[in-house]
Amino acid sequence: MSSRYEFHKSKREYKHNQQSDRQRKSKYDSRLSYRNHDRRDNENDVTQEVPQKYFEDFCFSQYKHELNKVFTGSLNVVQDTDDFWKFVNKYEGLQKKLKTPDVPPNYSLNNIGVPETYHKSHCINFKLSYNFNELFARVPPAEALTKERLLKFQNVIVLYLDFKQKEKFTKLKKLRETQANLPVYQHKDEIVKTVRQERVVIIAGDTGCGKSTQVPQYLYASGFQRIACTQPRRIACISLAKRVAFETLTENRTDVGYQIRFEKQKNQDTKIIFITEGLLLRQLSGDAELSYDVIVLDEVHERHLHGDFLLGIMKCIINQRQDLKLVLMSATINIELFSNYFSKEDVKVIQVPGRLYPIQLLYRPVTIEDIRYKNDRFNPSPYIQIMQMIDQKYPADEKGDLLIFLSGMSEITAVVDAAKEYSQKKNNWIVLPLHSTLAISEQDKVFDYPPEGVRKCIVSTNIAETSITIDGIRFVADSGKVKEMSYDPTCKMQRLKEFWISKASAEQRKGRSGRTGPGVCYRLYSEEEYTALEKYSTPELQRVPLDSLLLQMIAMGLPDARKFPFIEPPPAESIENSILSLKEHDALTDNEKITCIGKTLARLPVDITIGKMLIMGSIFHQVEPVLSLAAALSIQTPFTNRAYRDSECETSRKKLESDHGDPITLLNAFREWLEVKQQSSQECRGSGSSSKKWCRRRGLEEQRFYEMTKLRAQFKDLLQDCSLLKSLPEPNSSMSSAERAIRHGELKLLKSLKRTYKQSEPRKRKKLKLESFDIQIEDNDQDDGEIDIKDIEFRMRNDPSQVQNLLTAATACSYKDLTMLKLILCSGLYPQFACADEFNYCKSTNEQLFHTKAKPYIALHPMSFFGNHPQILQLEESDVVSIPGFKSKTPVSPKHTILTYLSLLETTKPYLVNTLRMPAAQTLLLFARQIDTNSIFSIIVCDSWLQLEFPVPDSGQILLMKATKLRHKWDFLLNQRLKDSRDDEKQDFSEIEYSLTQELIEYMHTTVPYTLKRLLPADLKTIYVGNDENKAVVDPNPFQSDFEIIPHPMKGGVRVTNAITYNCIRETEWSDKLAVEMLETEWYCQNCNMQAVLTSIEKLQHQHSCTKTVTEDTEKRTDVVKRKPNSQAYECPDCAQTLYLTPIEILKHKKSHVK
Repeated sequence: MSSRYEFHKSKREYKHNQQSDRQRKSKYDSRLSYRNHDRRDNENDVTQEVPQKYFEDFCFSQYKHELNKVFTGSLNVVQDTDDFWKFVNKYEGLQKKLKTPDVPPNYSLNNIGVPETYHKSHCINFKLSYNFNELFARVPPAEALTKERLLKFQNVIVLYLDFKQKEKFTKLKKLRETQANLPVYQHKDEIVKTVRQERVVIIAGDTGCGKSTQVPQYLYASGFQRIACTQPRRIACISLAKRVAFETLTENRTDVGYQIRFEKQKNQDTKIIFITEGLLLRQLSGDAELSYDVIVLDEVHERHLHGDFLLGIMKCIINQRQDLKLVLMSATINIELFSNYFSKEDVKVIQVPGRLYPIQLLYRPVTIEDIRYKNDRFNPSPYIQIMQMIDQKYPADEKGDLLIFLSGMSEITAVVDAAKEYSQKKNNWIVLPLHSTLAISEQDKVFDYPPEGVRKCIVSTNIAETSITIDGIRFVADSGKVKEMSYDPTCKMQRLKEFWISKASAEQRKGRSGRTGPGVCYRLYSEEEYTALEKYSTPELQRVPLDSLLLQMIAMGLPDARKFPFIEPPPAESIENSILSLKEHDALTDNEKITCIGKTLARLPVDITIGKMLIMGSIFHQVEPVLSLAAALSIQTPFTNRAYRDSECETSRKKLESDHGDPITLLNAFREWLEVKQQSSQECRGSGSSSKKWCRRRGLEEQRFYEMTKLRAQFKDLLQDCSLLKSLPEPNSSMSSAERAIRHGELKLLKSLKRTYKQSEPRKRKKLKLESFDIQIEDNDQDDGEIDIKDIEFRMRNDPSQVQNLLTAATACSYKDLTMLKLILCSGLYPQFACADEFNYCKSTNEQLFHTKAKPYIALHPMSFFGNHPQILQLEESDVVSIPGFKSKTPVSPKHTILTYLSLLETTKPYLVNTLRMPAAQTLLLFARQIDTNSIFSIIVCDSWLQLEFPVPDSGQILLMKATKLRHKWDFLLNQRLKDSRDDEKQDFSEIEYSLTQELIEYMHTTVPYTLKRLLPADLKTIYVGNDENKAVVDPNPFQSDFEIIPHPMKGGVRVTNAITYNCIRETEWSDKLAVEMLETEWYCQNCNMQAVLTSIEKLQHQHSCTKTVTEDTEKRTDVVKRKPNSQAYECPDCAQTLYLTPIEILKHKKSHVK
């Protein structure tokens, strides 16, 4: 590429321009222009008047401020002012060292238009054109800044621009040479030709061949206009997009972009987009055939869940779109497996050799004793020994960094701490962690270079295996381990366990040491262990829950997951368990057809539980706090380990805690963060310093709150798309003109800050500094002064009124709102309930255990609220009620609690994650899918694992009947709302919603004494009467009049609703006694004043058929009566009503029935 440009301008035009300059006087043009090589016009150049002088003792840097002001227009062509002044200093230093005058060029021309005297400036392609006299007039009075010196400075600017241009051309030339030297370049024509001719192409490129960055460029250069490149990780999408934009010289355009979960840089003109696999699947749900020319699936060997699903989808799509091209790329791909999978599509395989230098392979197996030490903690000493060996064997001036592969965060922390301690002694290592949860700025440090004589030690998870490439790695230490999430479909528990890597992964890790030169790979396991490794990794599809994936498949029109063309199908058991789970959530019917709620859930890119919360929140018009809560539960917790280990952080954190549980604590933290954002002063705007300090003092990760706000906005848009939420007017529509003007100015400032931040990109590699290991107290009030792009983006999306709306939405204003919020959470989380172990009262905090239906003996997570305050879940002595004659191993109390949880996670042991406490009986009767009772409703078994026993006559019957009516009403409202969301004519269900809300709150605060017991497998064998007994005739059906009563074939008794089986539980001595008492006592009906001796079921039948109702006057009186401050809910078994009375009034009411 030529570095010389020519510009021709006639003499008449030049003189005309000079005359115009004189007429305009103070107006001049300081734009950068090409040099006029027609020297015949230079007789009017002011430089002819300048005598040739050399100013030996003059220094421009002494007048830096004045010159910057004078040459404002000229210096606008200088992008980096600090870099320019460094150039000026070096230039002056060189001139003084050479002791030669910097003679201005002689522009006088001979008779053929050639300069009479040669000067090096004649080879420069730039000239600054402006009225020099006008410029000189701006010079402040100073004897040193003469016209001659000003002209000399002008010449320095031109020399700097010429230097930078040559520097860029040199870099560009080097870049093109580097691209041409990549192994994949030799196959460029073959790749393009094959992609044009074949529908499916497999590129098996070894590590370092350049396939990820070059193949999209080859395809774009050959004419493909819409190219999508998938990556399994977000960090890879960002880094590859930036690299390809750099290589294609389009960094300031949108030809190359990326799209990840919370961020995108693309528009309709984007030609190459790097996108995560999950997001491409979401695009498929809206655009079934996709609008791309080529789909490039990179790193397909990793076999992620969405990657395997995407393979199956693409196999179907390419048979529908003959023009669509599919390219599969990987370094360690199982060619035979993938070739057979696409055999019908005539797949073509291109193998590209890598560019690896020789790698010395050393096996250094670690003994069992060396793996763990000090209370089973990870032992970092084998890795420190490798650092010591490198120091001893290789001179410090020989470049080469160390990359350590470990399995997880705790191992990384242990090695980083030990390596820093070692570096403190040697002072020749810079230790950097690398994992996906690090901030982007921290991740970028691994690409920086160390000072001379210093090496980097990068301690990483498998993210450095394929997703990113770090130059300068010479040594690799491979632990041979990786932590992966497996899933137990039986108890619905995720297990984060350490596994051996595959041979393919081991080779990938080894290859990282031979990218830029000869390397050494230390394997901390034996050669025999390597031989025993699996050839390839286990597909994620075979070890994770499939609920969301199967629902997404069915919603996309793929009804039978069992027949889907997976490259390697998941276990049949996993598919069946997921289908059953979807039925439990009412997403599928019994014949596996998608329901209304299932269609809505499929459109929400979240877990089924979170999706149900969002839907239920919209049903009860609690959508704003539910949006915040759902967003909080969908991301990693903002509470870091430091929040629980640092005493200062722990003190500050306690103000955010809620005794209701972790979800409410998260909501409190989000609300407090928004308050800090709202209160931030104008000076902090754009820096985010105030909220940064607030988060730092409490051990919170601020990035998580920014993610919450973005995800919350996405959820809101999705609910609006599903017609479950009304579209709101534009934020500015309600502003006054003054407020709009203020907002306009604010946006202008924020956009300017964002533009400044973007212009600083691409990020230059920096020289790392050795860390100071002096003990310092962190100054939380110190402001680094840097632009916080996250804070800028937040404020651009949210004006002050929107921040106030977010703040309001993150607040449960009343106990009523909090109760409804907890109920909505439970509706999504069911059947994820856990009960306390009966012996917890005599155990320490760390020994508290809980049980789920499928998994007993689970601990509370140590970073949860109840994990640190388990006493809140235990009954106090005042809570226990004594019932004369009633004997039970478990206490009788109206305050039994049950925990609902977001997930089960097993690391060192199984934990309950994100727990919320609820009243046990009320919650179970409202949400349980199977409710079994005895004849008098004193014993109720929920979901065949939790037993409630009500020793007070009729109390269980009343509570169950209330729950049944509420369930019917809730289901009706849900179905009508979902149905109504698809209709043009909207109906008003506000009255039903209001009454249901009031009844739910009243129901949840019912005070009924009972016992709570977990049933063991042995109990289940004896508790049911069996199918030969108690087939009672229940007619009419008091629970659901249109339900056909049928005997239960296994448990006995009869099914009176889909959920309730009546009279299938064996009676106990106490229940028999209550039944006898019931037959000896007359029952009084409050509606019709009838008195009769009735059984429990007969009472319900009478109440159902009784036509006499409470008069309107009584209803109005009940509504008008104000509750006294000390009143409480009292469930009267005789009145069958909930009354709000004071303790004295309760006694009087009881006496009235005795009379």
